[in-house]
Formats: sequence, C-alpha cells, structure tokens
Amino acid sequence: MTTEELGKQIYKKTQLLNTVIENTTVAFNLMRDCAKEIMDYMHKEYPKEFVFTNKSEREFEIRFGSDILVFMMHTNVFEFSRNHEVMRTPYIMQDKERSFSGMISIYNFLTDSFDYNRDYDLGYLIGRVFINKENHYFIEGKREVGMLYSSFNTSIINRESVESIIKSSMEYANNFDLLTPPFDEVKAITVGEILSTVASKSHFTAKRLGFEFQQDKE
Repeated sequence: MTTEELGKQIYKKTQLLNTVIENTTVAFNLMRDCAKEIMDYMHKEYPKEFVFTNKSEREFEIRFGSDILVFMMHTNVFEFSRNHEVMRTPYIMQDKERSFSGMISIYNFLTDSFDYNRDYDLGYLIGRVFINKENHYFIEGKREVGMLYSSFNTSIINRESVESIIKSSMEYANNFDLLTPPFDEVKAITVGEILSTVASKSHFTAKRLGFEFQQDKE
C-alpha cells in the first residue's frame, strides 16, 4: 500500500467515525431534552418523586420513586464482533460500515444508594443503544427495553423513538423489584461492623445480587 492510499484509507475511516459520533451526540442530546420534559411534566403532579439532573456533557440522570436511571454516552465508536447476530443481518452484510456504532448506556440504581453514599451498592445495565452512520439504531436490553436486531434496517432514532426508550426504561426499572440477599450471606456480623460506618457499606444492596447482562429468568 502506498503512502497516498494509506492516507485516503485513514481519512475515510476517520470521516466515518466522526459521522457516527456526531449522530450519537445529537441522539443523546435529544434523549436528554426528552427526559427532562418527561420529568418536568411528572414533577408538576408529584414534585418529590420525579427529578431530572444534568451531570455532564455525556451524562444525565432521572430519579423517580426509589429508582435512578443514569444515561451515559461513550466517546468511542464500536464495531460488533463477527459472531454477533447483528452482523448476519442483510442490512449490515450489504454495507459493513453500517456496523460501526456509537453507544449510549442506561444503568439502573436505587435512589437510596446515592442518598446514603452506599459506595458498594450495585447498579444494573438495563440497555445499550447503538446508533450508526445512517441514524439507524437498535437496543440490547432487558425485557421492555430491548428490541430485535432485525429492526436495525428500519429503526431511525428520532424524538418518538427516544421517548419510547426512556419510558420503557422507566417501566422496566419500576417493575424490577428489590430482593433480599441470600440469608447465609448476611447472617453473621461483627460488633465492629455494627459500631462503625463500615456496616452500611460492607453489606451492599442491589435489586439482584450478581451483575449479569442477560434476560432475567424469573
């Protein structure tokens, strides 16, 4: 490969990645605006239960009831492995560049975990939104949040789809209930743990113990 050919190849790849990041940034900002609108609307009726907080350029959170959803945009562009189901769809096979995607992650935490500074509490990834150069998207996620890979060729990220993603994530979190940890894991505690602030952090809390990104089995 000549220097000129290498330069053109790198430039083409850079332009592709820039386009994907730009599309993902626009989608994330739209998601931020839509989340704020939803929270503001509900805040009027239930002022203590619904709160929107903008954390940074690439992160915001919404609080509702006992749950927090944290939305985070990654700064890099990703490509799926050759074994990923989406790579076998006609949409991607026709143009491999369509597989390069920006990523927005959605995490679910308990509100009390933040309010009481329980650093060891767990959060759960409930959805990942992937957006490509054509503003097409699909979601890897839990139950109400996820969607089929086969829809990648027809699903366009817009205000309607963003609102659906946010509401579906809220619905999932609201229905994803707190379970008690296994009895044998918490049946013993030392006097020192009781008397110190460590007690509140050594026994972490989460809706499910054991983080795995897979469909719930119950």
